[in-house]
Amino acid sequence: MQFETRKFEMDDGVVIVADAFGDPKGLPVLFAHGGGQTRHAWGKTAQILAERGWYAVAYDHRGHGDSGWSPDGVYRLGHFAQDQKTIAKQLLQPPVVVGASLGGLSAMLAQGESTEEIYRALVFVDITPRMNQAGAMNILGFMSAHINEGFATLDEAADTIAQYTGRPRRDNLSGLAKNLRQREGRYYWHWDPNFLKLGSDEISSPSRLVDATKTIRQPILLVRGRMSDLVTEEIARDFLKTVPHAEYVDVENARHMVAGDRNDIFTQAVVDFVDRL
Repeated sequence: MQFETRKFEMDDGVVIVADAFGDPKGLPVLFAHGGGQTRHAWGKTAQILAERGWYAVAYDHRGHGDSGWSPDGVYRLGHFAQDQKTIAKQLLQPPVVVGASLGGLSAMLAQGESTEEIYRALVFVDITPRMNQAGAMNILGFMSAHINEGFATLDEAADTIAQYTGRPRRDNLSGLAKNLRQREGRYYWHWDPNFLKLGSDEISSPSRLVDATKTIRQPILLVRGRMSDLVTEEIARDFLKTVPHAEYVDVENARHMVAGDRNDIFTQAVVDFVDRL
């Protein structure tokens, strides 16, 4: 499916790059990936929504993919939330936001700490204000393991990803190349290493996020990977008590990267939710 590459300039001059599918006059859906990923993490979900008449926009966070890096090398959750809000306001009407991990946390703050209607509805993909710290440390461990030396080949990177995700090793490496950048003959993750310094005070203490989420009145859908070690079943149930109007989908045979593990089930859950809006 054809798409348009769009660029959004932030207040500090950082340029955010996005792929936009469908008619810009259609109802918008904004896709915000997780930390360490890129806008290509959504599989065919954005394209399928565009085929159903939505205007689907998937962007790279600052410091990720083709977007600019923070000029001072500083990354805070508030930066990502403000970026997301800035992008949403440049669309023709408030979008549905689909946020995985970092993208979902950004949406919680962007809407929860605003008196304006930033979003029409929110989809949180395997993320809640409270997280299992052991799972969070597993993610950070994977991200930091090859941050300095990178990979000698795409095959080496594919082996590492398969071992971490538990998915079959991919044979076609063209998609993987989009998540890596090449420098001096080696491959490195396509994100700024300074991102790992993301303010731990905002991530490890959930009180700000809980308070923000409690103020959100728009429709909410939580999509959890049933095998996730970041959002456990207990944590998901606690979230539903905190936000009783939220809907919940538990995706079987999926871990934290739900859209990549079971893109078919994930996409259907999102389609069902947004179509009812």
